Amino acid sequence: MPGPVEQRDESPEQTPPAPLPKGMVIGPDGKPCRSCSSGAAFKSWSATMKGSPVPPKSQATLVPASDCPPDVEELGRSSWTLLHSITATYPVQPTPQLQNETKSFISIFAKLYPCWHCASDFQAWMKEDGNAPRVSNRDEFGRWMCEAHNAVNVKLGKKEFDCGKWEERWRTGWKDGRCD
Repeated sequence: MPGPVEQRDESPEQTPPAPLPKGMVIGPDGKPCRSCSSGAAFKSWSATMKGSPVPPKSQATLVPASDCPPDVEELGRSSWTLLHSITATYPVQPTPQLQNETKSFISIFAKLYPCWHCASDFQAWMKEDGNAPRVSNRDEFGRWMCEAHNAVNVKLGKKEFDCGKWEERWRTGWKDGRCD
């Protein structure tokens, strides 16, 4: 008579997790965070979980991003466009009430931002000395927003923007006329 059959416990604790693609962020709930992950990483992970081959990058980009939830890059670009556009239309001499509302908006924006990792990082950055929102006039607010954006660019290994040119980039357009 054969010996007892060895039973394997295949509980998740004993099964090593599949490696995550570069650019994939796991949320506090333990699940992939679509808003914090790059679209390519999310598609790669999703294909892996479905047992499908990962589509080549050229095929993965055939689906327009507007038809899908935004990834971290699209969300970031859109958010920075909105925030810089707000600074560009901010009054030269805002009322004290508008200054308070603007500070509240930035604080709430940082709490509600869909990428939890980015949100907590931005909140922490604003708590550092000299990084609280500066909203007493348009130029100050525009430069502050540029500094905030540059802090993120540095963390992402991207080039910093010359904050002396924030208004030309976001309000008046380039002096060479390409925005006219």
